[in-house]
Amino acid sequence: MTGLLPGPGEAAVFAGAVLVLNATPGADFLLTVSRTLQGGARAGVAAALGINAGCVVHALAAAFGLAALLALHPQALQAVQWAGAAYLVWLGMGMGRQALRRAAPVPASGAAGLSRRPFLVDFRTGLLTNVLNPKVAFFFLAFLPQFVPAGTPSAAASFLLLGAWLVAQSTVFLLALVALAARLSRLRTSDTVRRWLNGLGGLLFIGLALRLLRARPVLA
Repeated sequence: MTGLLPGPGEAAVFAGAVLVLNATPGADFLLTVSRTLQGGARAGVAAALGINAGCVVHALAAAFGLAALLALHPQALQAVQWAGAAYLVWLGMGMGRQALRRAAPVPASGAAGLSRRPFLVDFRTGLLTNVLNPKVAFFFLAFLPQFVPAGTPSAAASFLLLGAWLVAQSTVFLLALVALAARLSRLRTSDTVRRWLNGLGGLLFIGLALRLLRARPVLA
């Protein structure tokens, strides 16, 4: 892989920037935490894996120029932007409905307050939340080129390797976040707390949708 990846100094900067990106609360961070609190570690892991599958899609798009193609066709970009915002609003409204709904009685052997649903449903939610966010596509297209070595024998290969690094590091971070959120979820003792968490999460998702609609990503 000689010449395809940045040197040690640049690599450290890259890793630090990815960590800051992951730790900044946004749709991916919020979805991972909310699904863990609602459905337990299994739901959080499914959402986290779906989110990082979406990052794989964006990395491939950046490597092969699809994100640049979107930049050249504002109408296509606007359609993706509206679709992403609509999906975030749909998620927020779903959490709002959960906030208004009282929990059903839980059997003695069950886990209190957990919302169970199939693994693939949470995976798909994470995937769509990430893929339908054009800001992520522009981030990949604007961020990765800064770390492609000047003398690389293949820019596409460098893009793919850096994208794989970002996805791997993000996966580790989100799984650690799931573990922390799962531990915190055991502290919830009342249905009122659950409903407040859902209500707050729903408002935050709708707020993220509005911010996405106001955003006007510009490539450097």
